[in-house]
Amino acid sequence: MSAEPSSAERSRFPAFYKLSVSDRVRIIHERGWLSAEDYQALVSGDHTLKIHKADKMIENVVGVMGLPVGLGLNFLVNGRDYIVPLVVEEPSIVAALSSAAKLVRGTGGFTVESTEPVLIGQVQVVDVPHLAHAKATLLQRKDELLNLANSLHPQMVARGGGAQDLEVHVHPRPEGGDMLVLHLLVDTRDAMGANLVNTMCEGIASLVETMTGGRVFLRILSNLTDRSMVRARCVIPADQLTGKGFEGEEVRDGIVLANEFASIDPYRAATHNKGIMNGVDAVALATGNDWRAIEAAAHAYAARGGRYTSLTRWYKGEKGELIGELDIPMKVGTVGGPLQSNATVALNLRLLGVKTARELAEIMGAVGLAQNFSALRALVTEGIQQGHMTLHARSVAVAAGATPEIFDTVVERLVETGEIKIWKAQEIVEQVRKESRGVPATTAEQPSVDHRACGHGKIILLGEHAVVYGSHAVAAPVPLAVRAVAQDTKSGGVDMFIPRWGVEYRLHRDPAHRDSFQRSLGIIFDELQLTDRSMRIEVFPNVPRAMGLGGSAAMAVAVIRALDQHYKLGLNDEEINALAFRCEEVAHGSASGIDNTVATYGKPLLYKRAGKKGEQPMVRELHLPKRIPLVIGISGKESLTAVTVGKVRTAWQRNPALYDGIFQQIDALTLQGVDAMQQYDLERLGDLMNICHGLLNALRVSSWEVEELVQIAREHGALGAKLTGGGGGGSIVALCPQNREKVVAAIRDAGYQAMEVEIG
Repeated sequence: MSAEPSSAERSRFPAFYKLSVSDRVRIIHERGWLSAEDYQALVSGDHTLKIHKADKMIENVVGVMGLPVGLGLNFLVNGRDYIVPLVVEEPSIVAALSSAAKLVRGTGGFTVESTEPVLIGQVQVVDVPHLAHAKATLLQRKDELLNLANSLHPQMVARGGGAQDLEVHVHPRPEGGDMLVLHLLVDTRDAMGANLVNTMCEGIASLVETMTGGRVFLRILSNLTDRSMVRARCVIPADQLTGKGFEGEEVRDGIVLANEFASIDPYRAATHNKGIMNGVDAVALATGNDWRAIEAAAHAYAARGGRYTSLTRWYKGEKGELIGELDIPMKVGTVGGPLQSNATVALNLRLLGVKTARELAEIMGAVGLAQNFSALRALVTEGIQQGHMTLHARSVAVAAGATPEIFDTVVERLVETGEIKIWKAQEIVEQVRKESRGVPATTAEQPSVDHRACGHGKIILLGEHAVVYGSHAVAAPVPLAVRAVAQDTKSGGVDMFIPRWGVEYRLHRDPAHRDSFQRSLGIIFDELQLTDRSMRIEVFPNVPRAMGLGGSAAMAVAVIRALDQHYKLGLNDEEINALAFRCEEVAHGSASGIDNTVATYGKPLLYKRAGKKGEQPMVRELHLPKRIPLVIGISGKESLTAVTVGKVRTAWQRNPALYDGIFQQIDALTLQGVDAMQQYDLERLGDLMNICHGLLNALRVSSWEVEELVQIAREHGALGAKLTGGGGGGSIVALCPQNREKVVAAIRDAGYQAMEVEIG
C-alpha cells in the first residue's frame, strides 16, 4: 500500500481531461473526493434524474434533458482545496476555469469574504394618507413586525436566522403621489429562502396596513440580493503571466486595459459579465440553485449606479503584480427541495464538500473571478478562438459520430488538419474505422507514421483462467494499443507519466520502496540496468485500464520497446516478451504468459504455457481463411486480474479434482474452437463461446455487468458471447457476423461502451 496522498497530491490531476470518463471517476474516488456509494452511482448512472421524479418537479413533463457534469480542478479558496462540479454545455469553460485555478493556486489561491445570507422581502403600500407618519410608525414598531414575521418560521430563528431588520423606502409614482415600500431583511441561513421570505411578507401585510393606513399590494422577495454579498480576490505576480510569446507585464497591462473597457462601455460590460456568469451559473446548476435569480441579481447590481458596468476590477499592484477583485450579490442554498428531487444535486454538493450556503457562495465568487481572468487572458494573448480549437474539435468529433474508442484519435487528427469542420471529422472517423477493421489505407489516406513504441491490447476468445493451469487458449490482438516514448532529462531519476490514467511518479531506485505498480514496471529498468539513468517515459494507453483487454502487458511491452529504441539496446521480440512476462508475474501473481505474448507479437495465436521451468510455451500463429467479425463490450467496472486469478486458485486448492475437470472441459472446447475458426464455422464457434462462458461463470469470475452485456449481445443477434480476460467486470467479446451495428447500439443504449473489431 502506498502512503496517503498529501493535500497537494490529492488535488492534483495531471492531464485529467485526457482520461476516460470511468478513469476520471475512479481517480477522484481513489483520492477520497467520492464515497463508495457516490462512485457506484456515477459509474452506473443511477444519479441521473428519472422521469417519474421529473414529473413531480414541474408541469406537463414529457422527458428529461441531460447536460454534462464536469469538474473544475485545482481550486484553492481561503486555504482549502475544492473540486468544483460544473453543469454546462459550452466548450472551454471547464478547461479555462481549471487552468486559471491552477495558476492562482500557485500564488496563494483565492481569498473570498462574504456577508450573512440575507434576503430582502418587499411589501408595497399604496394610498398612504401620511407617508412621513407611516414611515415613522413602521420604524418605531419594528420589533413588533419582526416578531410577527419570525413567529411564522420559528425553526429558522432556532437555527440563527430569521427576520433581522427592516427598512422603509418612499418612491414617487409616475402619475403622481408616492408609494411606500417596506424591506424585510431575512437571514435564511442555508436555505435559498424564497418561499420563506414570501410567507413572512404575506404574514405581516395586515399589520403593515393597520400601521400605515394604506393598502398593501405586492408582497414578494427581491432577487437583487445586495445584502448577501461576496468579494473574491486574487494576486498574481507578473512573471507568472509570461507565456505563449508574451511577457508577463504585457499580459498584466492588457488585462487591466480590457477591464477598463468593460468599466466604461456597457456593450463591452455585457459580454465581460456574461463571462463571469459562465462559471457562476455552471456551479449554480450543479448545486440545484436558481441560476436565473443569481443572473438577475448580478446584472441589476452591475447597473446600480444608473449605468451598466463591470463586476470585476483588475489593476496593477504596488509590486507590479496583477490584482483581481469581484464584488457580486450571491444568495444560494444548500438545503431544500432540489436535494430531495434530484440525486445529482446531492451528489455534487457532497463532492464539493461545502458545509454552509455562505461557503458555497464564496466558492462561486472564486469561480466567477477565475472565469473572468481566463477570458481576459485569452483575449489579450492568443485570442478566444485559438484557445477554443481543441475543445471545439471535441464537439465536432461527437457530431461526426466518433465513438468512445476512437474519439481521442479523431480529435487529435482533426486538430492537426486545422479544419475543425464536421465533414472533415466524418472523413477521419471513416478512416479510423477502416484502420480498426484492418482495411488498408490508400496512399492519400495513410496517417502520419507514429514512431512511439507499441504494445498490443488483446482479447481471449476461448480458454481464459484454464490457461493458467496448462490448458490451451485462443487470443488475438485488437486495434487498441499502448504507446510509449522515452527521452533524456536532467531530473536525476526515472519519471513515469501516463496522462490518460492520471499517473505521474518517480521510480524508486530501491525496489523495497516501490508500490505494486512500480514493482511491475521497475523490473524493466532493473533488468536493463537503466535505473540510474535520468529520463522521462510518457505512456499513451488506448487500452482501457483493468478491463480485461491486456492493458498491463501492453504497457510493459510499450515501455520496453521505447527504452530499446531510445538507448539502442538491440532487443529482439523474444527478449521483449520474456521481460514483459516477468512484469506480468509481478502484476498478476500467476500469469499464463498469453497477454504479453499477444502484446509483443500482435497476431492471433493458440497458446499453452510451459509445463516445467525452463521449457518454452507452445505458441502457434493462427491463419484464418477470413477475418472474424466481433464486438467488444466494455462494462466500465474495473477488475484486477490478480484478484480473480487468486480467487480461482483458492477454490482450486480446496477442490482440485472438480476444478481440474472444468479446466479440461475448457481446454477441449478451445481446441474445437480452433478447428471451427479454421473451417470458418461461425455458428459452431458461437456455441463453443457460449459454453465456455457458462464454465467461466461456474468458476465465479463473472459479474452482473458482464452477464447483462452477454445477454444484450445474444438477444440482439450475436451467435456467441462471453467474458474475456480475468472477469469480475472488465469486458465481453461477442461473435457477430450479421448484426454488429445492432449489438453495438444495444450495448451503448444500456450505458456501456462497445466497439467493432475483426480478427484474422
